Amino acid sequence: FGKYKVRHFHTGGIFAALSDTTSAVAIEALKKAKQYGTITSYDLNYRASLWKNIGGVERARVSSQCWKRAVRTELQKLGIVTAERTKLVTKKIADECIKLGASPEEAENCGKDVASLLTKTIKDGRSDTLLFLSNAEAAAIAEFCRRDASDGELPMGNSFKSPNEKELKQLLKELHFSAADGLDIALFGRMVAQIADLNIEAAASFAHAISTHKVSSEIDFFTAVDDADNAPGSAHMGSLEFNSATYYRYVSLDLGQLADNLRSEDISDAVEAFVKALFIACPSARQTTMAAMCPWNYALITLRKGQGIQMPFNQPVRPGMGKDMVSASIDALQKRFEEISSMYGSLFNLQKRFEIAPGNGNIDGLLSGLRESIDAI
Repeated sequence: FGKYKVRHFHTGGIFAALSDTTSAVAIEALKKAKQYGTITSYDLNYRASLWKNIGGVERARVSSQCWKRAVRTELQKLGIVTAERTKLVTKKIADECIKLGASPEEAENCGKDVASLLTKTIKDGRSDTLLFLSNAEAAAIAEFCRRDASDGELPMGNSFKSPNEKELKQLLKELHFSAADGLDIALFGRMVAQIADLNIEAAASFAHAISTHKVSSEIDFFTAVDDADNAPGSAHMGSLEFNSATYYRYVSLDLGQLADNLRSEDISDAVEAFVKALFIACPSARQTTMAAMCPWNYALITLRKGQGIQMPFNQPVRPGMGKDMVSASIDALQKRFEEISSMYGSLFNLQKRFEIAPGNGNIDGLLSGLRESIDAI
């Protein structure tokens, strides 16, 4: 560009798709042209046949956070008293203090003081971050705040005093979670930036649910009519993206970490509640318009020691030979599992393997088998 004084440089999508390196060459050439003031132009000129072997294929995804939220909701429906994940820490503590007889002013002060220790800033009664706090923890904090005014520490008539950081840390570390209260904290962990000693390592790990195959999303264009208005036409129009896919979900549960978080070796009830919730959980978004309430088609559950291992579908699954997408995905998963377990050899440490699918076992048999296997560890 400098030596020959090139006035115009043109390239496009066909050249960029010729190899794995030509797109980088085109970018570098355009940058150099700009340095010398050369006019540049680019023609997208997309050719699907040239790009199909470059990079991966488009997949569908459901966020892991979406699944975890759905599991927590189902735990509640199963009778498990879950913790609250909230910015309203002040109110949660204040409400518990009022139950114990605190005045509104005392309760508010205790709530603010505790919230300021657990979170960074508070504005209009809201903390800057969400905090996982179980009902038992909130009740214990309130009980600790209640002091006997006759001990001379507090003036008569003022029976509540906030804990300091050391006292709060000691109090919460002495508490433990159970399958009946705060199980979601034991499963999904907790981070308390202000007091790192109160952090809880998650026992459960969720991957994003990814489609096993290539997906092309569709656009749902919808309208609504105003029933009280006789004017012709739509009163509302909108659109949203959607797809239909076969998803692969990977979830790992560290039984040792769960036992540590619950401070108990008896974790069978907790595991059973978790698996039940996992089995029936379904994200709630758009259910009234899409009704995407599809159950498991197949589950492969292993009880093993060692590193967690995913079975990713690097090669997109394609139906064929009389098999639908689900059947082809199951075949691919089983084949990959055998390959990985064979490669790991003795390090795979498989203790027990369970499989369920329509026509092959049921959730009750799975739960019974898991309980028996865990109790035998």
